[in-house]
Amino acid sequence: MPQDILGALLACLTALPLALAQAPVTPLPATQVPATQGSATQSPAPQPPASLEANVENILKFGPRVAGTPANELARTYLETQLRLLGYETQREPFTYPRFDDLGSGVTTTAGTVSGLALEGSAGGSVSGAVVNVPEFGTSAGFARVDVKGKLAVVARGRIPFLEKAENAQRAGATGLIILNSEDQPLRGRLTTPLAFPVLGVPAGAAERLGDGQDVTLNVRVQQTTVQAQNLIAYKKGVTQPEVLFGAHLDSVPGAPGANDNLSGTLTVLELARRTVNTPLSARAYFVLFDGEENGLLGAKHFTGRHPALLGGLKAMLNFDMVGVDVQPLQATGSRALVNAAQAVSGVDLLEGQESGSDHVPFQQQNVPVLFFHRGLDANYHQPGDRLLDPQLIRATVAAGLEVAQAVLAQQGGK
Repeated sequence: MPQDILGALLACLTALPLALAQAPVTPLPATQVPATQGSATQSPAPQPPASLEANVENILKFGPRVAGTPANELARTYLETQLRLLGYETQREPFTYPRFDDLGSGVTTTAGTVSGLALEGSAGGSVSGAVVNVPEFGTSAGFARVDVKGKLAVVARGRIPFLEKAENAQRAGATGLIILNSEDQPLRGRLTTPLAFPVLGVPAGAAERLGDGQDVTLNVRVQQTTVQAQNLIAYKKGVTQPEVLFGAHLDSVPGAPGANDNLSGTLTVLELARRTVNTPLSARAYFVLFDGEENGLLGAKHFTGRHPALLGGLKAMLNFDMVGVDVQPLQATGSRALVNAAQAVSGVDLLEGQESGSDHVPFQQQNVPVLFFHRGLDANYHQPGDRLLDPQLIRATVAAGLEVAQAVLAQQGGK
């Protein structure tokens, strides 16, 4: 990446006014893109928007875009600059929420330390003792067959909820609970009710180090933080009632660079903005990058809660999540009206129905017609290896999304 462009982008972080992060709901007036300092007699020429490939490279360098972190803000500022260079106005909508963070938990055994993740809602603490493997996935019947009092219980994932496993262990007198994942991947989970009891999830491969009678130390290090998150909205000047909203989440999970999940969707939205900027569609659209998706679709929930009147005028919310790796052909799942309107669109398998787990859900719950574009979960989902995406798949997704939007608007009036 040329140094002059990099300098301009880094300057954005300090040049963007604080008022931008506290913008009212009413769209803001156009704001100039920050520029690098030139000579006293001549301003530097404005930089053109970066290519898709350059955007991939530049944003991945920031690292995991966990909501509330500097990397998340660097990525948002970079993307905001790109959208402004394309000719859009932008607006940030800040919101806060509490988050449970694991600070580095694990189990120390005679063979070394097994890294794990505390289940959300678990208490912190360090507990030592002998291991007892509990049968039947940690059901009450399984705990009745063993003696875990004063010991560390190990159970397999499955059959009953995490909370029930933990409550069974606590009632049986265990000092802590270790849950083995069903695959050799980190286990991320949540106790629906917080407990004063340490609960850790570990990969399936840890079972060989957690045999009955092994003396181990369970270390659960957690904290509750308040996340400062921000959605980013782009639109053409004067657009206050969009008919189509193109959306994707910007944030990723801790430890994952988030190339496919979800830089692929983020850059799909940016490329849609690029493709439509000089077309009538740009005057009928919003482009929204949501924050806090990985913590419970919180950016989308904030947006839908803040803009009830805007939702009433939306004819389609098109959401893009994990579209950069070809696990399966591109699918768009959602509302019957949109599926019917887009039947002639090539390059996408249209399916009527509901899918959970991404930012279209809060819109669907508010009766907005939605389509969720995705290519399935790849092998690096939520892993440090999520560094790969195919720009050509993003371009194909952009083409399909653009066709769908035009077909929906044409069917419901206007071209």
